[in-house]
Amino acid sequence: MRSRRAILRSMSLTLAAAASLMATTTLSHAADKITIMVGGYEKQIYLPAKLAESLGYFKEEGLDVELLNEAAGVDAENQLLAGAVQGVVGFYDHCVDLQAKGKYVESVVQFSQAPGEVELVSAKNPDIKTFADFKGKTLGVTGLGSSTNFLTLYMAAKAGLKPGDIVTLPVGAGGTFIAAMQQGQIQGGMTTEPTISRMVKTGEAKVLVDLRTVDKTREALGGTYPAASLYMETSWVNAHKDEVQKLANAFVKTLHYIHTHSAAEIADKMPKDFYVGDKEGYIKALDAGKGMFTPDGVMPEDGPKTVLAVLSEFSKNVKGKQIDLAKTYTTAFVKNAK
Repeated sequence: MRSRRAILRSMSLTLAAAASLMATTTLSHAADKITIMVGGYEKQIYLPAKLAESLGYFKEEGLDVELLNEAAGVDAENQLLAGAVQGVVGFYDHCVDLQAKGKYVESVVQFSQAPGEVELVSAKNPDIKTFADFKGKTLGVTGLGSSTNFLTLYMAAKAGLKPGDIVTLPVGAGGTFIAAMQQGQIQGGMTTEPTISRMVKTGEAKVLVDLRTVDKTREALGGTYPAASLYMETSWVNAHKDEVQKLANAFVKTLHYIHTHSAAEIADKMPKDFYVGDKEGYIKALDAGKGMFTPDGVMPEDGPKTVLAVLSEFSKNVKGKQIDLAKTYTTAFVKNAK
C-alpha cells in the first residue's frame, strides 16, 4: 500500500505536468500564425494589407499575421488551395472562377468596388486608339489566369476581337512590366498604381481604358466591379470564425482609416520603397484613387453579378455554369466588426 507522502508526491507531479501542458498549449496557441499572401503588397489596390500591419491593427486583435508578397494573384490562389497560406489579398473574381472549378472560396472583407487598374498603351504605338486596335498585338498581364488577364480578355471580346487576335504575356508588375514595355515585348498592358503614374509621367505610355474609379468602371464593365478583397477557403472560414472575425475587425478599421485620413497621412504609414523614389507622385495617385475603397468592407450589392457577367463573356470555364454567387462572399464578419 502506497504511503500518504508517495500519493501526495505523485499528485504534485501530475499537477505539475498538467500545468506544463497547459502552458505549452497556451504558448502554441498564441504563436499560431495566420499567413496571408498578397498579390503585390506595394500595389495601391492592395494597400489595406500593409496599412493594417503598419497601424498595428492585427496585433490589437491579438493576431499573429504574416504577409507574404506575390506579384501574380493566380499564384497566391494556388498557394491558398494548397494549404500553404490561410488567406489571399487578391481580386474577388477568383472566388467566382474557382467555384466553376468546384472550389469554394469566399471574400470575407471586400476592400474595393473598382479594379484600380488601367490598360496602358505604349507611346511607340500611337496608332492604337481603341481596344480593337490591339488586334495582332501582345498585351502585358501580371500572370496567366490573373485578374488582369481576365479583364484584358473581357475587353478584347467586348471590342469584337476573337480568341487568338491578341496574345497576353505574363510580365508581372512594377519594374518588370515597365521593362517589357520599354523593350517592345508588349505594346500595351494592364497594371496598377504606382506603375501607371511612373509610365505616364515619363511619357512612355498613355491610358487607354481607366478602371480606377467606380464611374469609369461602370462605363467600361457595365457595373460596379468588386476587386481587391481578403478571400479564404470556405471550409477554413467555417472552422476558424473567431480568427476571421478578428481579421475583419482589423481590416474594417483600416478601411475607416483610409476614408478619414489624407493620402499624405496614409503614405507616411507605408514603407518608403513603395514610393519608388517619387513620394509626391505616390500621394497624388493615392489621392485620386482612394474612392475605389469601400468604407466598411461590405460587398457592393450589384457587384457579384457584374463580375459573373464579365467572366461569362470570355471564359469557357465559367460560361454556362451555374454559379451560386451567395457562396462567393460573406458580409457576416464585416457587419459584426467592432
